[in-house]
Amino acid sequence: MSKTREVLLVGEGNFSFSAALSESDDVGVTATCFQSENQMYRQEGAILNIQRLRDRGSVVLFEVDCTSLKEHGTIKHHLFDCIIFNFPHCGRKSGVKKNRILLEKFFRSAVAVLKDNGEVHVTLCNGQGGTPCDSPMREWHNSWQVVAMAAEAGLILIEIHPFDCETYQGYRCTGYRSQDKGFHVEGALTHIFTRSLPHTIPEKLKMEKTIGKETVCFELPPELSNYMNRHFLGQQSHHPVKTVQEQLLRELKSIWPVCTMNEDFSELVSCLPETPEAFDSTLTHSDVYWIKPTDTFIFDQSENESMDDQQSFTGSYALRPSLLLHVQEITQNEDFSPGTLHAVSGLVFQRVPISPSRSPAFHQLLLVGMFPAESHPVQCFQDCLESLLASYGISFEEAQTGLEQQVWMNSKMLSKFGRIANLPSFTSALDEDLQLITVSINLDHLATLIFGISDWRLLWSFDPRFLKHFELNPLGSFSPFSLYPPSYLHDISFWMEPESYDELDFHALVRELSCGAVKDVALVERFRHPHMGHASLCYRLTYQSPDWALSHSQALGLQNQLRRLLPLRLQVTLR
Repeated sequence: MSKTREVLLVGEGNFSFSAALSESDDVGVTATCFQSENQMYRQEGAILNIQRLRDRGSVVLFEVDCTSLKEHGTIKHHLFDCIIFNFPHCGRKSGVKKNRILLEKFFRSAVAVLKDNGEVHVTLCNGQGGTPCDSPMREWHNSWQVVAMAAEAGLILIEIHPFDCETYQGYRCTGYRSQDKGFHVEGALTHIFTRSLPHTIPEKLKMEKTIGKETVCFELPPELSNYMNRHFLGQQSHHPVKTVQEQLLRELKSIWPVCTMNEDFSELVSCLPETPEAFDSTLTHSDVYWIKPTDTFIFDQSENESMDDQQSFTGSYALRPSLLLHVQEITQNEDFSPGTLHAVSGLVFQRVPISPSRSPAFHQLLLVGMFPAESHPVQCFQDCLESLLASYGISFEEAQTGLEQQVWMNSKMLSKFGRIANLPSFTSALDEDLQLITVSINLDHLATLIFGISDWRLLWSFDPRFLKHFELNPLGSFSPFSLYPPSYLHDISFWMEPESYDELDFHALVRELSCGAVKDVALVERFRHPHMGHASLCYRLTYQSPDWALSHSQALGLQNQLRRLLPLRLQVTLR
């Protein structure tokens, strides 16, 4: 315990634990029990322990209900750094459901008298908690589900460690089934909880971007609100995505000259609807976030410019799906020179299904350079990146498309997250003896592989504990600050018209309404009526948050909201 820690203990059996804890000079102890003072005096050793506490200046309170701490006359006026509940139990032979309810009510009560950065410690017998640390681990339905119960009070599990009763001199466990008997402390675990950030609904963003002589106003698709204006690659950033980019460029600079371009390419681009495949073969029209402007302004209009010239653009606006869109601009830049790698990075946006491996927005690194064809530059880049990244489970797959040679970068979680390619269509216009090489890499996915980040959504966490880890240990493996977050499965079924239904619209709506709390969506059943023509779909949604406390009641509320809005937004009929 650090200095000036105010500690509240609830549910004490004979006060031996709190008496041992009070021997520390840097802890102020308030020890409480549920029984009356007369009942407690019948417990073996209780009188001596209570006297030890009072001699140390500790507060001893009787008849304290741990599920209504804020209502207690003395406790309600204090906030505590730490609240401890060792071996909670409803008493006598109560089942797991009653003890879950006890835990939930205790957690809700505890946060009312807990400091903002305080901790709640709950020690349970081996197997009760329902986490992988239990040995053996019980089936989920047969455990006390301590993490899920804490989530109901907005708490996340940050640490689990064995309960060492030998540390506390004179401690004797008691209270098993409301008797003066001890619990089985062998293999017992102490679970430590803190507050998570509250669940917030992002505001809809109205954007304004400049393209050439046009200023375009538009509303950002609501499921992307949390991805804009985060500045992960900014100068003051300690974000792992920036660290990965810096490390990669540093290694490449030892082999080739690297020029980092400071061009401010807009995240809104203008292009024709049929062009995505032309600059990135992995993209289709449906993968692109097409944008309908709310307003467009023309500025810097010359006197001789006609209205027809102003309205000459007939294409569409889209959120940039790939930095490969900018290859031509890079090669036409006055600083572009053969033999040098020119580096550009930034956000790109792609409409993708909800899954544990793909995000709708990610940071992409694009490298562009002209190199002699005889040096086999594609192979050189493959060899270089393979030597740097193979230890992280990244494989390289060669492919040939017409005159275009390319190599894909794959991982077990995500295939084709990076590409090395030569672009013959650009090369012929520049120099036949040179090859134009592009390397495009999903930096977000690469960061999850290098730092061992199990869930890509953590990269976008607003919880300061995520970035604090990398400020203290920029190159170390990531240790999650929310352990074993609970997950909840919910199914939703509906009738739809196959000709008008777009599955990506469904995923976008789920992502928007859940604020990213859905980790995975799987189609589990599809049925098409043989005569009517319409089809029935059943999706299974996995609700789980890697950084904030998602409770069962919150997940149910999000699912009900989806059921209410789905027919209105996508014109489907719920089953």
